[in-house]
Amino acid sequence: MCGSSRFPRLIKVKRPATKTPLPAAGPPTDNPIMYEQETKRIRVAVKPTYLDDQSDPDDDRYVWAYTVTIENRGPEPVQLLSRYWNIVDATGRSEEVRGPGVVGAQPVIAPGEKFQYTSGCPLETASGTMQGRYQMMSASGESFEAEIPVFLLESPYEQRQIH
Repeated sequence: MCGSSRFPRLIKVKRPATKTPLPAAGPPTDNPIMYEQETKRIRVAVKPTYLDDQSDPDDDRYVWAYTVTIENRGPEPVQLLSRYWNIVDATGRSEEVRGPGVVGAQPVIAPGEKFQYTSGCPLETASGTMQGRYQMMSASGESFEAEIPVFLLESPYEQRQIH
């Protein structure tokens, strides 16, 4: 399941054709793009990376890590209470993931501070997208959502674009 700290093995149906990567002009394995969005003075930045060593394209298994940095640009501490992810693969199949905190933590982020974590997402297709939101609570008791920007999960086996 994407959005968790584990990379579960998905059950796949074997396909007879072997997949080959796109020519070298394709995107690099380590995506240099940082996706960012700010909501209510909380900046969320995401950097995805394709994990070739954990992927098996011949078995329709493509795995990414993504590193999220959450920065509090506001005047008071905030706590991340829960997460929501919407993951869409290249066929348009959508999966929603909800849960408390991130990677087993519900961090309190002081003004001017950052919290960073890395998690992962396996898909059955060579590309996809993720986006979501964090449920946050300020020290003064205000509950709000910090948006996670839509970001691409790209592999050397397929290229996608956000329109």
